[in-house]
Amino acid sequence: MSIKVGDKVPNINFTTMTADGPAPVGYDDLFAGKRVALFSVPGAFTPTCSGQELPSYDSMYSQFKDLGIDEVYCMSVNDAFVMNAWARDLEIKNVVMIPDGCGTFTRNMGMLV
Repeated sequence: MSIKVGDKVPNINFTTMTADGPAPVGYDDLFAGKRVALFSVPGAFTPTCSGQELPSYDSMYSQFKDLGIDEVYCMSVNDAFVMNAWARDLEIKNVVMIPDGCGTFTRNMGMLV
């Protein structure tokens, strides 16, 4: 399923990792007025997602920027601690990790399995 310009997406808050620990970040802070590439994975630390998918998005970040993308986001139904540890483990520098710990966003998109 692809989200297209003009599609409605759930307006929820997320809990992301900051230098001071987990903190809420609003929907508008992530998405409002931005052109983003958002991809979701079945879970952090899964073999294909860790070996290919997330590192590929990170290494292609400048290509996304050249296409007018403001931010590249990776979402998974994991908490902020897991998403932060996963990004640190893979040395992700460019992709912003979006934890959907309770699956609220994913469920409201009709994609929770």
